[in-house]
Amino acid sequence: MSQSMETIKINARIDISAESLKTIVANAKKIFGADEKGIYRIDTAEKVNELISAFLAKKGFDEYVRNLDNYTR
Repeated sequence: MSQSMETIKINARIDISAESLKTIVANAKKIFGADEKGIYRIDTAEKVNELISAFLAKKGFDEYVRNLDNYTR
């Protein structure tokens, strides 16, 4: 997905490891930190979305879906 392509946002259920989710939450907390009351105000679900979207773009998801060998019946 190049920057010039039109994109749409979809909601999809995917399987990721619990370890990946723990890492995303921990890293988001490190990067964004807590507010003055000690509360973390980061939408970790949105961070998962951003990371997966970036991964798909970087790894060539568009090319992957064009290949019929990647589809199962």
